[in-house]
Parts: sequence; structure tokens; C-alpha cells
Amino acid sequence: MTKLVAQSVINSFFDGKQADPFAVLGMHETHNGIEIRALLPDADKVEVIDKESQSMVVALERVDERGFFSAIVPDVNHFFAYQFKVYWGSDVHLIEDPYRFHPMINDLDQWLLAEGSLLRPYEVLGAHFTECDGVPGVNFRVWAPNAKRVSLVGDFNYWDGRRHPMRFHPASGVWELFLPKASLGQRYKFELIDCYGNLRLKADPYAFSSELRPDTASEISMLPDVVEMTEERRKANQRNQPISIYEVHLGSWRRNLENNFWLDYDQIADELIPYVKHMGFTHIEFLPISEFPFDGSWGYQVTGYFAPTSRYGNPAQFKHFIDCCHQAGIGVILDWVPGGFCKDAHGLAEFDGTRLFEEKEHPNWGTLKFNLTRGEVRSFLVSNLLMWLKDYHADGIRVDGVSSMLYLNFGIDDPSQKRFNHKGTEEDLDASAFLRLCNETAQKEHPDILMIAEESTAWPLVTYPPEVGGLGFNLKWDMGWMNDTLHYCQTDFPYRPGNHRLLTFSSMYQFNENFVLPFSHDEVVHGKCSLIQRMPGDWWRQFAGMRALALHQMTHPGAKLNFMGNEIAQFIEWRYYEGIEYYLTEEYPTHAHQQAFIKALNHFYKNHPGLWQYAYDNRGFDWIDADNNEQSIISFVRHGRKPSEDLVILINFDVATYQNFRLGMPSAGVWKEVFNSDAKEFGGSGIVNTKKLSTKPVAWNGRDYSVELSAWWHCFSV
Repeated sequence: MTKLVAQSVINSFFDGKQADPFAVLGMHETHNGIEIRALLPDADKVEVIDKESQSMVVALERVDERGFFSAIVPDVNHFFAYQFKVYWGSDVHLIEDPYRFHPMINDLDQWLLAEGSLLRPYEVLGAHFTECDGVPGVNFRVWAPNAKRVSLVGDFNYWDGRRHPMRFHPASGVWELFLPKASLGQRYKFELIDCYGNLRLKADPYAFSSELRPDTASEISMLPDVVEMTEERRKANQRNQPISIYEVHLGSWRRNLENNFWLDYDQIADELIPYVKHMGFTHIEFLPISEFPFDGSWGYQVTGYFAPTSRYGNPAQFKHFIDCCHQAGIGVILDWVPGGFCKDAHGLAEFDGTRLFEEKEHPNWGTLKFNLTRGEVRSFLVSNLLMWLKDYHADGIRVDGVSSMLYLNFGIDDPSQKRFNHKGTEEDLDASAFLRLCNETAQKEHPDILMIAEESTAWPLVTYPPEVGGLGFNLKWDMGWMNDTLHYCQTDFPYRPGNHRLLTFSSMYQFNENFVLPFSHDEVVHGKCSLIQRMPGDWWRQFAGMRALALHQMTHPGAKLNFMGNEIAQFIEWRYYEGIEYYLTEEYPTHAHQQAFIKALNHFYKNHPGLWQYAYDNRGFDWIDADNNEQSIISFVRHGRKPSEDLVILINFDVATYQNFRLGMPSAGVWKEVFNSDAKEFGGSGIVNTKKLSTKPVAWNGRDYSVELSAWWHCFSV
């Protein structure tokens, strides 16, 4: 036996330290002919088979008892296609040698990746079905520039890091291996020797599917087929259309009654979509569905950005779910978390021993903030955004925690810990540039989608185009309106006159941005109580308060968002581990009336253009009386494009009913009451205005004409 490879080199494989396996394994030219080397632990015998003739070329010699084989094919001076016939005891397998295949990543992709301008790196990195030299298989690539060695481990190699070390591309920091005959659904990870010599086992950052927690392996998967957005959906996502969003946590909307377990994507589609359509919502917004390890994070601490969580099924099922939403005329908005990721060992944290993806730990949440100065990280996130829009056909993206990204010192109270940019201010200029990049890229590629910011400060121009200094979002959550409104509505009735400004202050800025009015999941957890528990008074007054709150939200300028359970006035706080208490609507008329009210209100909103044609334009709103604090009443006009589409809104936030109440009207004529929240069908007392209301030339509220009516909660149309 002639050993043509140094023992130290052989040892490096079995010690898991070989960083350049292609320099050793596979086919190599020698002065005596072509040498073929193989690493096949536990194999008893290995033969080289010519693929064209299917004849044996040579039997490899075992040059190391641990499973390193080598032989020279004499009188051959050119490379050829071959297979290994491997004997493991009585088992004989004909396999392809991964180390005979050429590199498959091209120089341009490597350059673009390193620069951060590769638009869709998820089509390059990760695991992808392909062919090489006519052989089907899966090409694996991972970015780990500071690792000393990376191996592919999985169901196909006994999770043995010695068997499939990967090829390193120094120009990009990418490791690559084409594995013939790898199959759909097989589990895998990357085994790394990091820059400090530590062994790390990492899930694929670009995996399209993952194991169900608590297991953490990636799964070989494919993206679903792309379905083009229809004209109907394009129109529905425009800001001059009604937008009433139903916010849903997939694991707790409804659960299996037998075992309190989750419904899968197909079951949720069968039950949720008809319900949302029946209730009149236009869009569903899902709390983050990217793979995450801890149920209690609700999806906001992500490990697998490119994988819909396996809790409810596979990627194809999730895509089918979205398609079913679209077929029902319902848009889909996905919650996205670029502000940080969790520290779980199998995830992105210290991926190759260095802070590869991360910059620092978030002081409030214990997550790791992305290093947005790295082109590869920006490319990772932007491409993730594009994948949800292109491959899953999402109608919109709600970007979580925008404020935490925009400020260098968000959550930092200690002055000694504060940082400042080169201008001497606290803005994170890299983060704001990144958000502009996200919005510009997303809307260039998909112009008919919604980009929505959860931004809780007064950062200027959030929904303005980047070319005028804006961040480029389409919509922004109005946290100020939400906090003021809830504070007012939980104030007991005698004290409301002194807090009247909380109802009206939003009119000072309501058209400065394109706002969403949110009653989100954040408002019904962590001891804040459910919405109805915040309402003062007895049972009847609490439900009446919920109707007033909903009517105020629906008639105020802006898009609307409500978290699941709000529509039935559930008394308990939301719990991620159990379903919404929809049985209340069957057992208690009050909850059924509330549900009927929200349904009627949604459909009323959709059917009246005056409530949404100018939702973000001061042409759409006109105060009648903003100053009636003594009676806790506000009144205003919502304008449509046509005078016939105008609506007069009167909302009474007091428990008293006012007879012979005079209200100034925008024009002379005969008006009719078109919606009344005090109707008996909604659980109210039935004080309604059934007769047509003719204006009289009595000046009131600064108007030339007025009407007399019973004041409760009303909408009037001409």
C-alpha cells in the first residue's frame, strides 16, 4: 500500500479540522495518472465505477482504518464521471461522490453578496434542488466567513460532521457543497468549527422549513409556486379603499377542542377565512409566522426568517392558506421583525464565533440587534422581505419595533451608556437608511403592497417618500391616538369633561402621516386588561362603552386594526396558549350583540366611501363641534368625493341621553339616520331617530342650518 496523502491531512478530516476538503478528496492529477480519494467512515470496501460504461475502474485502498480510501487509476490523464460502489457489511450502495463536482456559485453572486446588493440571496444561499453534470441533488451554501471548517450534517450522513466537509469561497465567505440524491424533507444543520475552535451546530439561516419545536433542525424544502397578484387585490390595497384589519395570532384564534392544540393551516383556512369575510374585515394581519423557538414570544423572537413556522404545517400549506384568503377577497399582512433576533444557540447568534449578524443586545428585550452596516446582513433582511411578498404573495408587511431601530439609545437610561452619531444626535442613521432601502425596494418590486410601520414616537415623515426625506412607509400606527382614546374611555363618566382634549387632540396631527388606528394585541396583555374591562360602569355601560369606542375608531380618519377577541368584548386578557372565548357569543346575548355590532359597523364602513376615500387627506374631515366637553359629545363630517357621500357623525361619550339636541349640519336638506349604535339589535336601549330630519335655518355650531334629534351615537347621511 502506497500512502499518497500525508497522515496529518487524513487526521485533519477525522479531527473535524479540514478546511479545504476539495483539495484532498475527489479526483486529482498525479504524474502516475488520476488519483481518486474518498472519505467513507465505516465502509468495508469501495470500488470506482465508470458512469458511462458502468464497469469497475479500480478498487480503492483503505489507507486509514477509520475510512480514508485512495487509489491511482493508471494510464488515465483526464477527469471522468464516476460513482462509488460502497460495501457496508452486507449492504451495497452505488453513490455519487460530492467531491467530484465543480463549484456552483458564480463570481458575480459572490461579489453582490459581499457588497450587500444581491437582491434575492435566498435563491443562492440555503438548500436548493438542482442538477450538476446531469446528477440531481441539493446544493447547500452558508455564509460563515470566519469559521475554520463547516460540514453538512443531517439524516443523509448520520449527523456525522466528518463525512461532508464543505468547500470554502474566500471571496464571499460562503461554504458550499452539492449533495447528490438529497431528498425533500430530510433534516440538516451546519456543523462549524468557529474562529475560536469551538464546535457549533447551526440551523440554516435561509432554510424554507424547520422542525417543530423543541427540535431545531432545518428541513430540505422548496418555495411554493408564485401566484401573480390580481387586479382586485391591487385595488384593495390602495389607500383610497377601505382598510379594516383583523389582527390574528394563529396559535390562539381557535384551538382543537379535544386537546387544546393548534389548528393547522388548512383547518385555520376553513374556519378563519369565512369568519373574517362574514365579519366584514378587509385584511388579516398575522403576528410573526417566521420560525421561532418559544411559544411565549408570540413569534417576535425569530430563529428562521425564511421558514413559516412548522407549528401549523409546511410552507405549501401556508401558501395555500394565503391563496384562500385572496380567493375570498381578503388581504394578508405579515408581521415582520427586522429589529432583532433571539439568542438561541442554533440560530443566528455568534454564527461563526463572531458577531456576524448582530451588533449588540437590545437593552429591553434581550434580543440581538442586526448589524445593518454589513452588506450581507442588509441583503439577508431585504431579501426576506421580498420573499414574503413575491413567493407567498403577501399584500403587506407590518414592520415591528421601528422606533427601537431608529434611535441609538432606545431603551437606554444610563447617560454613560448613550451613543451619538457623527452629527451629535441620537438617530441611528444606518437603521433609517436601511428602512428606506426596504421600502424603496419592496415598492419598486411590488408597487401594490402596503408597508406599515409600528412607530411610536414623533419621528418625522415616516409615510413620506425617501426623495423628500421620508422613510417611505405607506402607513404608520397612530399610537398617540390609541393611548389618548383608551385613556379617555377608561375614565369614569364624571371626569370625562376634564379629559375631553384626549378625544380631540388627534385632529391637530391626523393628516401629518397616513395612520392606522390600532387596538392591537399589545393592549390586551401584561395586566393591561381586556378592552371591555377598562370601561367604567356596570355591565350595560361597559358594553355601551365598547360600542362607542368602536364607532369612534371606525369614523375617525385612518385605516383600522383590531385584535381578535375585541369583536366579542372578551373579558379575560388574551392568552397565547388558549383560544378566544367565542362560546360567549352563544351563551350570553351581550357578547353576541357586540359581535353583531362590529359586523354591522365593518360592513357600514366598507359601504360608505365618505369614511375612506379621504382617510389620509384633510379634505375628508371637518369638525362640527369639537368643544362640547360638558356633555362629552363630539360631532364632525366625513367627506367623500361627492356631496351625497358625506356623513355627519355624532358620538355621545356620556351615559345621559339628550332629547331635542341641536346639531349644526353642513348643508340644508333632508337627512336620515343611517347607523345608530344604541339600536336594540346591538344591545342598546333603542333610542334611535327613525324619522327623516329636515334642516331649519337656525344657525348652530357655526353652521347656517341645523337639526334637532336625540343624541346617542349616530351616523347621518343626506
